[in-house]
Amino acid sequence: MTVKVTKFGGSSVASATQIEKVGRIIKHDPQRKFIIVSAPGKRNKQDVKITDMLIALGDAYLSNVTYEDNLESILQRFKEIVLELQLPNTILMDIEQSIRDVLAKEIPAVQKMDAIKALGEDSSAKIVSAYLQQLDINATYLNPQDAGLIVSDEPGNAQILPESFPKIHNLRAKDGIQVIPGFFGFTKEGQLATFSRGGSDITGSIIAAGLKADLYENFTDVDSVYTVNPTIVDHPKEITTLTYKEMRELSYAGFSVFHDEALIPAFREEIPVCIKNTNNPEAPGTMIVADKEPDEKCVVGIASDSGFCSLYVSKYLMNREIGFGRKLLQILEDEGISFEHAPSGIDDMSVIIREKKLPFEKEAIILRRIKEELAVDTVTMHRNLAMIMVVGEGLVRTIGVAQKATTAIRDADVNIEMINQGSSEVSMMFGISADDLDRAIQSLYTAYFGDK
Repeated sequence: MTVKVTKFGGSSVASATQIEKVGRIIKHDPQRKFIIVSAPGKRNKQDVKITDMLIALGDAYLSNVTYEDNLESILQRFKEIVLELQLPNTILMDIEQSIRDVLAKEIPAVQKMDAIKALGEDSSAKIVSAYLQQLDINATYLNPQDAGLIVSDEPGNAQILPESFPKIHNLRAKDGIQVIPGFFGFTKEGQLATFSRGGSDITGSIIAAGLKADLYENFTDVDSVYTVNPTIVDHPKEITTLTYKEMRELSYAGFSVFHDEALIPAFREEIPVCIKNTNNPEAPGTMIVADKEPDEKCVVGIASDSGFCSLYVSKYLMNREIGFGRKLLQILEDEGISFEHAPSGIDDMSVIIREKKLPFEKEAIILRRIKEELAVDTVTMHRNLAMIMVVGEGLVRTIGVAQKATTAIRDADVNIEMINQGSSEVSMMFGISADDLDRAIQSLYTAYFGDK
């Protein structure tokens, strides 16, 4: 039996019109037996995601301020969907009761907020399963606890536990279509806990891995993954096939198609993933696979992200000082600061940190401690950096790839603040001023993908 796990993102379930498209997609292929849904997303650029509305509700409740207006806005959004789909009013009543039950439940604030955030996906799954039943499809809402998603007790950052996968595999015996809300699971003690933000992708990947599915489909609002951010380059080329490693690098470095941890369970089971468009389901999409045939062009995509800073440390004969790097990183750990990259030379070391993780007051403490404890010659902090990631399997073995990148960045009249090549087999990274990002990306795109 061929088994497909199909996940629909927030834009795919944002309105009744979109859910009708979801129904047609599921009905079209009987192999789509396991459906994962996100909470309703934005219907337009000015709209608000249901998850954000639920967070606002939770904040109001936990702050002991009036929250009925927040609740009414959420219910109104679901009411529009239920009415347009001509579903029974009992579904809306069930959603309201579920929200009020969570608010009234006597649990710690951090657990309550997790339970509130999860209501978007949970309500979405109830609506989608009811709509499929209305189409005479044998569909059932399946709570993550009943599906076997056992997670660690880390609210907001839950990790799937190994004992989940045999339980999930047993779902293959179920009849009909199972509609499972994404984003959350349950601890061994039965307490709800959410994955990190964007975690519906994680749920889909976990279910696909547990079922040992033949394919994991992820429906979103784009036809495929593009070679570069389409808000920076007009009509960029589509990527037809990616490897897991390439997608992991691209998603980390700013590609928003996937949460950057999302595919790890599917990767481990070598389950192929297909990214498709709910609004254009006939498009082939982008396949993500374990291996692919080598390509002489090598580079498949250029990702970028801003909001970084660089801690630069210089000390003569640093390379001979045993434990210097450990001591430097220990200072960051002491101050509760995580880092992203740490390229180094003989007398120099840079540590790349996301700016949002480094408040200015922490910066002053870290700089002082490095001067006093490590007796360095120079220590500086450079903010407003952007990182560019050039990604492709075989990149480090392909002659001329790095030169093409540095030439393109130079031709854009952009200065390279930092280069990190060799730490990854499938990517090379450049740090530049965030103000120059668009110009550099456009030049790199022309160099690698422009028509000759």
